[in-house]
Amino acid sequence: MAMETPDTGLQLRSLIRAGGELELSLAVVPVGEPGPDEVVVRVEASPINPSDLGLLLGAADVTTAVVSGGAGGPVFTAQVPPAFMRAMAGRLDQSLPVGNEGAGVVVKAGASSAAQALLGKTVAILGGAMYTQYRTLRAADCLLLGDDVTPAEGASCFVNPLTALGMIGTMRLEGYTALVHTAAASNLGQMLVKACLADGVALVNIVRSAEQEALLRGIGAVHICDSSKPSFMEDLTAALVTTGATLAFDAIGGGRLAGQILTCMEAAANQTATSYSRYGSTTHKQVYIYGGLNTGPTEFNRGFGMAWGVGGWLLTPFLQKIGPADGQKLRQRVANEIKTTFASHYTSVISLTEALDPAVIAAYNKKSTGEKFLIAPHKGG
Repeated sequence: MAMETPDTGLQLRSLIRAGGELELSLAVVPVGEPGPDEVVVRVEASPINPSDLGLLLGAADVTTAVVSGGAGGPVFTAQVPPAFMRAMAGRLDQSLPVGNEGAGVVVKAGASSAAQALLGKTVAILGGAMYTQYRTLRAADCLLLGDDVTPAEGASCFVNPLTALGMIGTMRLEGYTALVHTAAASNLGQMLVKACLADGVALVNIVRSAEQEALLRGIGAVHICDSSKPSFMEDLTAALVTTGATLAFDAIGGGRLAGQILTCMEAAANQTATSYSRYGSTTHKQVYIYGGLNTGPTEFNRGFGMAWGVGGWLLTPFLQKIGPADGQKLRQRVANEIKTTFASHYTSVISLTEALDPAVIAAYNKKSTGEKFLIAPHKGG
């Protein structure tokens, strides 16, 4: 039996106008009835991931924020610098729902047995438009959570856990034996540490402070290099010699770090080389950029020979490559280990209304390592 639900709910929308203004608002949207193979989920928790911020805020300068609106709800506006408007061309004057993933309770279900089996159950969902109070989607897109798992615990079942497993999977598919990861003290980084320990994969973690290093040591990380230390390049080279890692996943993107990793990989390869080549080591060195914590240019000082590559990496193409069956195995592993390997920790829980507050936006837009925000769509405020 379906649970009592309202006819409408609130949904956070993001709009960039052709005149160069970002507008965030709360829209009233119909809940509706599910189709035969669909369910309606009362969304209880949805994380703010770095991958969400690109759609939510675009290229807006949040320091120009103005909030208006009365009884109908707040409206957040900010200016988009003219230099970035060309990159926003594909979304101009479109009101877009935001939020990649979340979790909640199924309150309505279609007639199919798969949909009916989820009624009243707590599920994790990946389907976009998750910063909303109610979400209708296919039963097949829901991941059933254990009876002891809360929506907050299951809200981050997809983006970070599957990215961590996707990095390990890419390593294996491409014939590498060890990994390097930057911004390693993040929620994702901590998951990767635990998954690599469980799977016996050597992992080199790059952090930015002694506090972050201590955090990772506390969960069992072995190879940690602090980029703020004068000895960073020597420390990284030594860790690469020990692990043999020639594959890196970089969350930073801009700046010198990707090039520094390639330089240290080359230095590590040369330490074990049996002959000299003016073209550098023949060992291929690969850095995949999967994030943009630094939005500036990626800088290289070409001191790493000719056998190297830099490219982009995203989770969705990886899942498409391995196919539905193997993808479901990864999802089931996440569900089984959601309280251990893939546990997420949140520093702030905010309402949909609070998500439009300029001070709150400034906080979650900092993308500070170790800080993670969770939206609770039915929370007051």
